[in-house]
Amino acid sequence: MNEIERARRITWKVLISGFIALWGVIAINVAVGLDVGLIDWWRTAPALVAAVGFTWLSLRNINAVLDRRRYPAREVVVAAVLALLVAGLGGADALSWGWVIVCWLSIATLELPRRTARLIALGTWLVGAALSTLGWGVSVAAVGFGLTPGQLLLFNTLFYGIFCWLQPMSNRIWIWIWSLAEEAHKGREAHTRLALAEERLRFARDLHDLVGHQLSAIAVKTELAVRLSDVDTGKAKTEMAEVNRLTRKALKDLRQAVRGYRELDLAAELNSVKGVLEAAGVRCEVRLPYRELPDGVEPVFAYAVREAVTNVLKHSTATFCDITLRFTEREAELVVRNDGVARRQAADLGSGLAGMGERLAAVGGEMTAHPTPDGEFLLKAVVSLPIDG
Repeated sequence: MNEIERARRITWKVLISGFIALWGVIAINVAVGLDVGLIDWWRTAPALVAAVGFTWLSLRNINAVLDRRRYPAREVVVAAVLALLVAGLGGADALSWGWVIVCWLSIATLELPRRTARLIALGTWLVGAALSTLGWGVSVAAVGFGLTPGQLLLFNTLFYGIFCWLQPMSNRIWIWIWSLAEEAHKGREAHTRLALAEERLRFARDLHDLVGHQLSAIAVKTELAVRLSDVDTGKAKTEMAEVNRLTRKALKDLRQAVRGYRELDLAAELNSVKGVLEAAGVRCEVRLPYRELPDGVEPVFAYAVREAVTNVLKHSTATFCDITLRFTEREAELVVRNDGVARRQAADLGSGLAGMGERLAAVGGEMTAHPTPDGEFLLKAVVSLPIDG
């Protein structure tokens, strides 16, 4: 489960907590009613059926709001009718069957403008207070506490006022937080796609700089050889020999670029990946030794850094990435650590990391990449010193 799915689940649990409370107070109301002999099953049974339908419809409305579908206006109206039916049949005390009205209000106002939501809350408050007074004869609170109609009206007006203000506001805040999390997630995905696109563009520029000059020279010399073929065969052969040399050199450079053996500048690579990570919303810390790295280490670790950071961007949900380089007389070590563990088997490193392992093995090094017990992902590349040619 990724972060956005976890945020959605938490928001969903908060929104349905009011309905859990609804069935709790209904159960208590029925139990107390049975104890004091105030249960009329001709009223209670239809109220329970209507409460089940109301709950089912309201949960659908919650999912519609979280999934950013259209505002379920028709379903909200039907839920309002069911809520009024439940409250009217069961007795509309704010702390018993009348809680259904507060539950309806908390969902109905989620996607509405603030002014409209306040007007609906005011209307719900007045309706709830009026229904509770009309249901004085079946009110458990009136019987249990010996309240008069006026006292019952005051009691329910107070509690309806508190809950009609707090419950919708609380749910709207959670929806706002969910919206911020969703927008942040979309923004992070956009940053990641942009970072990967920039990385691909940089590779394309590198490839163009690597073989573009040779290919242009080949085209010019080939055209010249064609023109000289009828005038000076010797010079034409010389130009074609140069074309052959340039072609072989371009092919060699191209193979080196594809296989990852082209020399890279480690400092430039670290600056680049740090910028890419921070553009993707990942905090990056780079720790380098104060001494100059031994010969041959920089190009090896430059490729390792590039591939490790690409893996962080593509396969994890990291919020930080630490890159550490250190060396002794016998070996040099690169450690890349992040808090976004990829959801895949540790042994399945993918083609990029597998290729990095092959490149390190070619110079007598080795690589390990695995999740750690504390929920992080650790990549470690080690090469023995000195590095051969």
